[in-house]
Amino acid sequence: MKLIRFGPIGEEKPGLIINGEYFDVSEIVKDYDEAFFATNGLENLKNATKEIELKKIDPNVRLGPPVARPSKLLCVGLNYLDHAHETNAPIPKEPILFFKSTTAIVGPDDDLMIPKNSVKTDWEIELAIVIGKKASYVSLAEAEDYIAGYCLHNDYSEREFQLERNGQWAKGKGCDTFAPLGPFMATKDEIADVHQLRLWLKVNGQIKQDGHTSNLIFNVPFLVHYISQFMTLLPGDIISTGTPAGVGLGQKPAPWYLKPGDVVELGIDGLGTSKQKVKAYSA
Repeated sequence: MKLIRFGPIGEEKPGLIINGEYFDVSEIVKDYDEAFFATNGLENLKNATKEIELKKIDPNVRLGPPVARPSKLLCVGLNYLDHAHETNAPIPKEPILFFKSTTAIVGPDDDLMIPKNSVKTDWEIELAIVIGKKASYVSLAEAEDYIAGYCLHNDYSEREFQLERNGQWAKGKGCDTFAPLGPFMATKDEIADVHQLRLWLKVNGQIKQDGHTSNLIFNVPFLVHYISQFMTLLPGDIISTGTPAGVGLGQKPAPWYLKPGDVVELGIDGLGTSKQKVKAYSA
């Protein structure tokens, strides 16, 4: 299944994409939130759609993030060899973890707002994992059983805030609009091999990132296993798995960053595409 949430900001309803058409399932499901995933929501929804005639909706409707506000949005840093090399960073011996604020989460095609006083707002295409059930001290062999599905994520970063303002990376990662998710969450059965997906990102029509999930340093099951050794992952939580080379920070001969008027487009095989227009900060 492909799960969507549609409608105005803050008023999104749950829906599905079936054979390219959009359907409202709000009469079956309250929302795609922690309670939904924790109570076998995916299987219940699948069964319910066989018995109920779904209401079709306009495919041009605004899409929100495909998962309602998760308890955590965790990210993995430097998880592609080429990205570590382009930033002159050592290859991690264990996954580097950081959080993005849940207030950064927006819909896939919502505008990116450059933060106040920002001069180094950067892009990062990433594969995101959606957790399907409570996970604590999960074994590597069982890790895939805890995954509900996957979605597209752009891990926007303000590099000055992140790297030059002291402290942890969160300062440059959690700004408003810095986590567009979607257009949809694909359940596991929609993706034949999550480690055989192309990721790409364009800025103003020019390809900047062109990577492949086969190049992950720490693969998807390992990340679920590893992170669950340090904290409990709740249903609906999101793990973003890292970005390949081609970020603004790594551009040659010199880094360059986003400015108002730029357009960022990105996509992952099987997980759709998204597009963000870059806007100046406004209160």
